[in-house]
Amino acid sequence: MSIAIDLTGRTAFVTGSTRGIGRAIAETLHRAGAKVAIVGRSLEVAEAVATQVGDGARGFACDVTDPASVRAAIDAAEAALGPIDILVNNAGLTRDNLLIRLTEADWDLVLAANLKGAFVATQAVIKGMMKRRQGRIINITSIVGITGNAGQANYAASKAGLIGFTKSVAKEYAGRGILANCIAPGFIETDMTDGLPEATRSALLESIPLKRLGAPGDIAGAVLFLASDLGAYVTGQVLVVDGGMIG
Repeated sequence: MSIAIDLTGRTAFVTGSTRGIGRAIAETLHRAGAKVAIVGRSLEVAEAVATQVGDGARGFACDVTDPASVRAAIDAAEAALGPIDILVNNAGLTRDNLLIRLTEADWDLVLAANLKGAFVATQAVIKGMMKRRQGRIINITSIVGITGNAGQANYAASKAGLIGFTKSVAKEYAGRGILANCIAPGFIETDMTDGLPEATRSALLESIPLKRLGAPGDIAGAVLFLASDLGAYVTGQVLVVDGGMIG
């Protein structure tokens, strides 16, 4: 038996979707029939990616560390594509260092991008979702937000905070038909992992029961499930997609 996922008539806003995991998410939602806002720091790049994705995709510039920029991008996307039904907070960054060397500036930047940006975007779409009594908020956290990691105190704090934020939103708005969940990727094949030394990569693969790094499509598939009617009874959860790494 085959089950077709149809998101026709829905609009998705995916931050950090000009490359990597975010682009795979946007393309997957678009293939399922959703109109998609491709969101990145560069308008030129976002528009180019949207053209490649196809009809029903539009590009928008957004700096997730700037609340005014986030709100403006959401307003522009809704004006062009219609009310946002699916919000995917995917954009994020790292500024890794040992705690004793970590600067306040790098702490603040990572928290602003990875946590505050998601808060601002969610707050911007929630009123419309409440009126329509439907909506999906999907936040991309990390296994590091669950396990912690040496040299990533700021990143781990931001991703752990995102989990707590998501669970709170889920409880606040379940009665309005709004579902909020997290996806916690493990190590995924992206520009970041491409630069790993071979010895580090080999050791990493040994720690993953499936013996491979994840693909961006693995995360996109999990997003599609949560965005679709198949995930209609799932809220306040953290879906770990890591090849069995943390059990």
